[in-house]
Amino acid sequence: MTRIRRGNIARRRRTKIRLFASSFRGAHSRLTRTITQQKIRALVSSHRDRDKQKRNFRRLWITRINAVIRQIGVSYSYSRLIHALYKKQVLLNRKILAQIAISNKNCLYTISNEIIKEVDWKESTGII
Repeated sequence: MTRIRRGNIARRRRTKIRLFASSFRGAHSRLTRTITQQKIRALVSSHRDRDKQKRNFRRLWITRINAVIRQIGVSYSYSRLIHALYKKQVLLNRKILAQIAISNKNCLYTISNEIIKEVDWKESTGII
């Protein structure tokens, strides 16, 4: 049986892995076995932290909206504002509301007042 030379294939596979880990420090970018371990770990971390980042941004937007609403001195809370938005079917998500809250507080104040007044009036008269 003839000898199989697979140096090219193995070398190509290792260099592909090394290119991924070229920015890692120490043995994590030099030794093949630790490179593969670090690659798996890096990919797991990136997948996990993408979901975590979405959660963190949502928390940040909620905090910003709530802070501006309470700073303006309106008599309702964040949860009442979001409830009124859903009742009125206004398509403003939390990201856009947070940007409005930072850039133009008066705009958020007028939006929230109009929506809350209309929803409160309809609930008190029994239209909804």
